[in-house]
Amino acid sequence: MNLDLSDRVVLITGAGRGIGLATARAFAAEGARVALTYRQSKDGVARLVNELGGTDCAMSVRYALDEPESAEAAVAEIQARWGRLDVAVVNAHQRGRRRPPGERFEDVDPAEWQPAVTDNVLGATRLAQLVLPGMRERGWGRLLFLSSHNVRHGRGGQEFYAAAKSALHGLARSLAWDAGPDGVLVNVVAPGLTLTEGVLEALPAALLEQERERTPTGRLTEPEAVADAVVFLASAANGNISGEVLHVSGGR
Repeated sequence: MNLDLSDRVVLITGAGRGIGLATARAFAAEGARVALTYRQSKDGVARLVNELGGTDCAMSVRYALDEPESAEAAVAEIQARWGRLDVAVVNAHQRGRRRPPGERFEDVDPAEWQPAVTDNVLGATRLAQLVLPGMRERGWGRLLFLSSHNVRHGRGGQEFYAAAKSALHGLARSLAWDAGPDGVLVNVVAPGLTLTEGVLEALPAALLEQERERTPTGRLTEPEAVADAVVFLASAANGNISGEVLHVSGGR
């Protein structure tokens, strides 16, 4: 199978840790040049740039979901450096405050839930608007949105985050119609519970074991498994898959 990613230029938002980090490593292993975003701390992403081969192979750019001007600056910087942008992986997200047990959905103050909805949806939409023109012009491109298994299964306390991620499914499906004739494929990857640093820090071992037992494969998802799915959908090996949601969740 020929992925044909050598020298492709790939933007990965939220690349500093977890799924974004694994995805950056996976693309670099295939010979792609990767642009990695950070929000506040540049140091972690700068170390990743060095790990992936230095500035000939990777670069860091600042990007924040809630700052549209940062998206414009990031895309312009990548294009000025490497002349094009072939793949965009929209991984950065705003999870927002988890609604604790005992607090009712209707009692959550709008000031607390609106950023999780608006930043995720508007940030992803604006970035798509910025990267698509160059892809259309060259007649080839891949746009990937990272979603969540909460969209399919639901989870108490995650209503606002799930609503935002659901919107990306509709966005991808409609964009597939709009961009498909120009050679651009648009898809969503929806990971199940993934063993990132954040999950391992936040969830007790007993809960992780319960989730594992509820998974048909008998194991939880590693970040590298999600990254492999993203790389495939972003590659030349994906010849005609568009407008789809690929669940990486061990059968859940």
